[in-house]
Amino acid sequence: MDLKKLYEWCSIPAEELPGRTDLKVPFRIVKDSHELGSVMARDLVEEIMKANEEQRSFRLIVPCGPKEWYGPFTEMVNAGNVSLRNMICYHMDENLDWEGKLLPKEDPNNFRTFMERYFYGGIKEELQVLPENRHFLTPYNMQEMSEMIAGTEIDYTLGGWGQDGHVAFNQANRNPYVEVSLDDLRGSTARIQNNNNDTILALAQRGLGGAWQFMPPMSITLGVKECMKAKKVRVYSATGAWKQTALRVALFSEPTVEYPMTLLQEHPDALITATEETAAHPISEHPEWEFRRVNSK
Repeated sequence: MDLKKLYEWCSIPAEELPGRTDLKVPFRIVKDSHELGSVMARDLVEEIMKANEEQRSFRLIVPCGPKEWYGPFTEMVNAGNVSLRNMICYHMDENLDWEGKLLPKEDPNNFRTFMERYFYGGIKEELQVLPENRHFLTPYNMQEMSEMIAGTEIDYTLGGWGQDGHVAFNQANRNPYVEVSLDDLRGSTARIQNNNNDTILALAQRGLGGAWQFMPPMSITLGVKECMKAKKVRVYSATGAWKQTALRVALFSEPTVEYPMTLLQEHPDALITATEETAAHPISEHPEWEFRRVNSK
């Protein structure tokens, strides 16, 4: 990463970002996590309703997080009697233990348990996604999931992004003994992997009071190729400081394996949405700061 360019991107005031003509990906800002949750839910519900009106299946790649949208989504579906009976869900990732095995059901990092309770659980029974249309990614079915996605149209990928710009668990490669090219990243499919140290620390800080000792060290994820197959890709974040630099890189950098979400710019219908806090950056708020590798002549 060219540090002078990174400094330039991080120096742009947040309020100027949406109107810039040099953005690599369309971008919008919402006020806070409450508004983000409502926007995420509304975006998805509108797509489902359109598919219902056209009497067609709606195929969704869905994450466990950001978590702000589950309540609003449930309310909108139930209040509007929006049927999810024709929706087919492919869950994009899951945490694993050190042996690459599924976590206990009540582990707070078990994505399936969370989704069954908060994504599926609150929907009226007559509107619910059919059990046979809920496809959870596991170490035992990842080849089958890849083949299912490869063999059908995907309407919508919904997700967040990580501190290193990962979408799903497609993290930046930190292994000095493994070379991953942009083409490798573009063509990546479902796989089991070790989680990066910074991913573990970021998630531990957000959900476990920094207790990294209880964080799952491995994960299984759909690849970039599968996530980007959707007709529309929508990513959202209300996480603030952890995501600020990755956002700036995604908006202005050429594609780079250092920040996988830069590949969003190659998709014909991608949109990034962030809260005001996430769109902000401390460098933009402190023009007096100097960095030796940036300001030296």
